Amino acid sequence: MSDENKLGEYLKGARLTGRLTLRAVEKATGISNGYLSQLESGRVRRPSPVNLHKLSELYRLPYAEVLEAAGYPIPSTQPSNEEQRFFARIGQTSHEEKEALLEYLEFIRTRRRQ
Repeated sequence: MSDENKLGEYLKGARLTGRLTLRAVEKATGISNGYLSQLESGRVRRPSPVNLHKLSELYRLPYAEVLEAAGYPIPSTQPSNEEQRFFARIGQTSHEEKEALLEYLEFIRTRRRQ
């Protein structure tokens, strides 16, 4: 990925992976397909974080990665990219599911110590 258009290439790759057209993205996000095309081609230098958030949700990309690709500073309190990808894979979980995952993790860690 070139440094000059890291964001555009990243977003276009995610869009194509999701088999979405620019018009489909426009319909889903409200961002014009002309603007999306300019964003993907690198003609937009400082896209709105609000638009980047819409795209990250649609494309299921970690928002921090999208911001970083756009050149925005990322606070150090954010989970790492690896952690964000892990959480994205799990998706939304109920309180009961979180408790069950923690119990299972403790079980695995206990087995390793033996």
